[in-house]
Amino acid sequence: MRKFTWLILLLSPLGLLAQSFKPVQELIKRRTPWLAGHVVFKPLKSSQLDRFEMKSAGDKLIISASGTNAAAVGLNWYLKYYCNRSMSHMGDNLAAVYPIPKVNELVSVEAPARYRYALNYCTYNYTMSFYDWKDWEHELDWMALNGVNLMLTVNGMESVWQKTLQQIGYSEKEINDFLVGPAYTAWWLMGNIQGWGGPMPQSQINSRKALQQKMIARMKALGISPVLQGFYGMVPASLKDKSKAEIIDQKTWGAFKRPDILVPGRDDFSRIAAIYYSEVRKAYGNDIRFFAGDPFHEGGITEGIDLKAAGKSIQQEMQKSFPGSTWVLQGWQDNPKQQMLEGLDKSHILVQELFGEFTNNWEKRKGYDGTPFIWSVVNNFGERPGLYGKLQRFADEVDRIRKGPYQDVLSGVGIMPEGLDNNPPVYDLMLELGWRKEHVEVKDWLVGYAKYRYGKSDAHINKAWQGFLETIYESIPGYQEGASESVFCIRPALDTKPVSHWGTRVRTYDLVKFKQAVLEFAKAAPAFKNADTYQIDLINMLRQVLANDGEQVFQEMVKAYNEKNTQEFNRFSTQFTDMIRLTDDLLSAHPYYQLNTYKAQALKLGKTAAEKKENIRNAMMLITYWGENNPAEDNLHDYAYKEWGGLMKDYYLARWELYINYLQHDLKGEKMQAPDFFRWERAWVEQNMELKAQKQIKPLFQVVAEILKLKTIAQ
Repeated sequence: MRKFTWLILLLSPLGLLAQSFKPVQELIKRRTPWLAGHVVFKPLKSSQLDRFEMKSAGDKLIISASGTNAAAVGLNWYLKYYCNRSMSHMGDNLAAVYPIPKVNELVSVEAPARYRYALNYCTYNYTMSFYDWKDWEHELDWMALNGVNLMLTVNGMESVWQKTLQQIGYSEKEINDFLVGPAYTAWWLMGNIQGWGGPMPQSQINSRKALQQKMIARMKALGISPVLQGFYGMVPASLKDKSKAEIIDQKTWGAFKRPDILVPGRDDFSRIAAIYYSEVRKAYGNDIRFFAGDPFHEGGITEGIDLKAAGKSIQQEMQKSFPGSTWVLQGWQDNPKQQMLEGLDKSHILVQELFGEFTNNWEKRKGYDGTPFIWSVVNNFGERPGLYGKLQRFADEVDRIRKGPYQDVLSGVGIMPEGLDNNPPVYDLMLELGWRKEHVEVKDWLVGYAKYRYGKSDAHINKAWQGFLETIYESIPGYQEGASESVFCIRPALDTKPVSHWGTRVRTYDLVKFKQAVLEFAKAAPAFKNADTYQIDLINMLRQVLANDGEQVFQEMVKAYNEKNTQEFNRFSTQFTDMIRLTDDLLSAHPYYQLNTYKAQALKLGKTAAEKKENIRNAMMLITYWGENNPAEDNLHDYAYKEWGGLMKDYYLARWELYINYLQHDLKGEKMQAPDFFRWERAWVEQNMELKAQKQIKPLFQVVAEILKLKTIAQ
């Protein structure tokens, strides 16, 4: 009996420590049940850096880790590099492997990055506006497996603001006029807009709060610290009519009236900040340690504000309510403003180098004057489609900082895309750089990536991916906000304007080389007919080829019109619209690329008729005209355009047919009024808020065969 008691006492500390890995065991049951019972987790003493080790012992895989997050990364390392399995936002490859592979030599990996950060405010709308708990479970499992240990989480802030405003005398209508719809929370919290897309039903405010609570609990269990929205002075523009507080009118952001800024350092600022943080605490707990919030985001007015004193005051109020917390600031454009940084306690600041694929503000601003920062990439804007990413630059720049004079203030790496449903190698590589000390040669890394993405190695795929690295994923110098855009989706005109106001239709890579790589990739189709990740990527690659070739056909169409050659104009315009139809057929071949999938997600999340109506309207506005109804300030239209089955034919093709019909009449000398796309787009949204019956879908192999026969892509 004594021996048995002694054994329990001896093993209990290890047993208690092992229990901390229960969330990872539960992750295994959710994603790879075939591994359940085969993986044993053990605690590993480590320095301040996260670390894991793994080695097989008999029929068990032993993963020793410094914590839950490191344990999840160890599991993912095994899945990727031993089982050839992976999760992604563009399909999962998690089929059972039997027998499970052995790890014969000890593998030891330590993370040089203290923080591995994820998410942009915009991601919450372009990707996650209508996530339910099942979607969030998948998302958080992916985050944990990829080592994310710091993540922005801004669902449910409506409830905090509602209760804060109630305490300062706001009516229900006044609060509704401030809160936004579920697809526009990013720009509201960044201080760009108010009211648009609302009012949000009370049931939805409550459900978003409950979802946020559930998310935070799961994040903490998986070793992911949540970053909540802090109070930086943003207040409804109506407050200046209700209060004598010192307020700076923030004017407009495009066509939108911005919320105003309550001047920090004043009694009213302290009073409202205290109420706000009290409501955060009631809703989401006392142990929040990171807060985001950027005053004067994208053109805010600072006149009349002592920036140094303002920054100090914002931070002090945060510290009063949550002692020891860290203020997370976006390094975007001229933010965080230099004068503001000078007033801050930098031991409780973390700056995000947001647009690292093009900027080097960390260098120009001397490590943000010695402020801890993380190096991040955006890679896409508006979650616009397009194959794109400066992969080798990512690896080179992180390595350069680690070896340079600001290595001591480099605190990690991050992914801050405006949308995540695109370009999976970008996010895999960036987060893995947080766990690799050595410089990464991407051409070598891609061999492993292709193997774990599709489940096995293939000569055609490997050759294709090297071609992709030399084209769409090439690290070409120069400024560009996301992937080159598709002419199929521009608001119809005979010019070189991009789809989105800040985008480009210029291709900087070798189109012939890219096309050859896609054709090489397509050769692997028979061997991967059951691989969902391969099917998704094949569709995406061919979509890009069609978009590229469509640009050439468009130029011929323009030339024919300018030369008043009606016969040639009709020929090329017919070819152009046929390519849009073919693109629609291609994208309709998989649910991942279907408009109905997005609409169904928005409708499903709504639990009442009012919620469903608001969700679907928000969803359709965001991907088309975006917002507001001022023709003189219409720069946001198509900012978040999508190439989706159903949308290509019903929206973009219909828009082009209106315009081509107008041009055909013009060539005949028959004058007619030019289409008013501004009004047409708004009317289209109102007429397309229901799920449409799915028409007969062509099998993917049939669509691929049609594409390969096109003269425009013949070699």
